[in-house]
Amino acid sequence: MKKLLITGAGSYIGEAVAAHWERLTGVAPQTVDMRGESWRQVDFHGFDAVLHVAGIAHQRETEENAADYYAVNRDLAIAVAEKAKTEGVGQFILMSSMSVYGLVTGHITAATQPAPNTHYGNSKLQAENALFDLANESFHVAILRPPMVYGKGCRGNYPRLAALAARLPLFPRVDNQRSMLYIDCLSAFLAQLVESGQGGLYFPQNKDYVSTSDLVREIAHARGKTLRQPRGFGWFINLLAPRVPTVGKLFGSLTYDKDMSRDFSDEPQPSFAETIRKTEARS
Repeated sequence: MKKLLITGAGSYIGEAVAAHWERLTGVAPQTVDMRGESWRQVDFHGFDAVLHVAGIAHQRETEENAADYYAVNRDLAIAVAEKAKTEGVGQFILMSSMSVYGLVTGHITAATQPAPNTHYGNSKLQAENALFDLANESFHVAILRPPMVYGKGCRGNYPRLAALAARLPLFPRVDNQRSMLYIDCLSAFLAQLVESGQGGLYFPQNKDYVSTSDLVREIAHARGKTLRQPRGFGWFINLLAPRVPTVGKLFGSLTYDKDMSRDFSDEPQPSFAETIRKTEARS
């Protein structure tokens, strides 16, 4: 049985992965609080893998907090990886982000080059490059660039869309496509990755793309609400999506090519509607 250490106690993804790991193995992984310097005193010897989920995200970027992104998302990740390597850990996994591509809309393929346009995306990409430089035959570095992760208690864009579904009587029908990733699917993917011990670059996502309209409709349905979805606004929204970031994030298409997500793809996934029901469940 592999022994897992999660650096980033209290994080949404870290807690979900820890719960899944315990259900799967019967043993809770150790988690480490990365605030302050006490984590440096934790002994990494004996762990097969370190999953690093500590980071800054989902906050407005300003000139005042720009340095924080690099201190936490880059420098801390490098320091933890160096400690893991020195103390004999065989695999280091970093949660990076689709944001390294700097795209609001588009279709990402294996040939698409990262071009971050935010401190968040840039700090993640710099961390990736530094970590891959640490990799060798006995220290495998795995980087995940997931799309929007959602599930019960998640943060980011999903709660904003859920609030709209609860408040609005209608929501325009737009046939866009988005790559998304349900938290339980991410947890299952990570469990397989740890078991494999492999390094590399990974792009886990749900097997099917999702339109924003379908997402909002399923949220409304899970909350017992009927949502009207008139057509006829698509041409106008498609015109605005590449030009207005807020519109693009809501209604634009942003996808990973499905060929990029074949690793560990044999794991069965629940239907999209089921993932929304579980996300919206009250208990």
